[in-house]
Amino acid sequence: MQGRLSALVDGKIQAFPWTEWREEFPRAKALGLTRMEWTIDQERLRENPLTTDEGQQQVLALSRENGVRIPSLTGDCFMQAPFWKVDSVVRDALVNDLDLLIAACSGIGIEFVVIPLVDNGKIERESESDTLKRVLVARRETLAKRNVKIVFESDLPPRELARFMEAFPADVFGINYDSGNSASLGYDSCEEIEAYAGRILNVHIKDRIRGGTTVPLGTGNADLARAIRQIERSGYTGQYILQTARAADGDHSATLAKYRDMTVGWIEDAAQ
Repeated sequence: MQGRLSALVDGKIQAFPWTEWREEFPRAKALGLTRMEWTIDQERLRENPLTTDEGQQQVLALSRENGVRIPSLTGDCFMQAPFWKVDSVVRDALVNDLDLLIAACSGIGIEFVVIPLVDNGKIERESESDTLKRVLVARRETLAKRNVKIVFESDLPPRELARFMEAFPADVFGINYDSGNSASLGYDSCEEIEAYAGRILNVHIKDRIRGGTTVPLGTGNADLARAIRQIERSGYTGQYILQTARAADGDHSATLAKYRDMTVGWIEDAAQ
């Protein structure tokens, strides 16, 4: 996850690393990492390199030079300013941001856009769900044409999430499975995978305490070995993004390398 190889921004575990984003490419290459999930915030959204012509050219050049693909985007902007929870006047501007991001992602080959339906983005009313579905399903043709898929990060229980997804065509909509969120909510990974394995298009690896925050891998309530084994055996062939706890000592590269090795081990064990 972009930012995990940079210093914290204003003490936040995740935020776009404005001063170090370019340096993250060679740092990732040095660790043998070949993929990075971009992050984007609502603040300065239209200044983010992803959304400007010059910025996109820089991203593509750095990607080529360092062998680091950008196949996915976490849209924290949608959680910070969810278009499905505001009045129509404000909504129009936020939906314009959505359209801008879809086009930008298509321009640099980003295939998956994660929309977090958690925390401030949590759906709390039927009207919010209706607005989300209406706006997004109306863009099905555009998404397909641009080879971009929307994946939802949700806190809904397994069967409820499976039912929720029935309204979204499977060709361009799917689920982002987040191991840490599931652990925090006390969900059983076996029940989750059984309910919607076929819709999982992206996976975030992290650990959390039940009812609590993100902690170093292996120290929380996520049974990552079990979850990854079930995901792998369900037929998943996609990527695993390390959205892990930050280094307490500031050595973010060493910490990420450790988490990478742990995750690779779980994936290899699942294949046996």
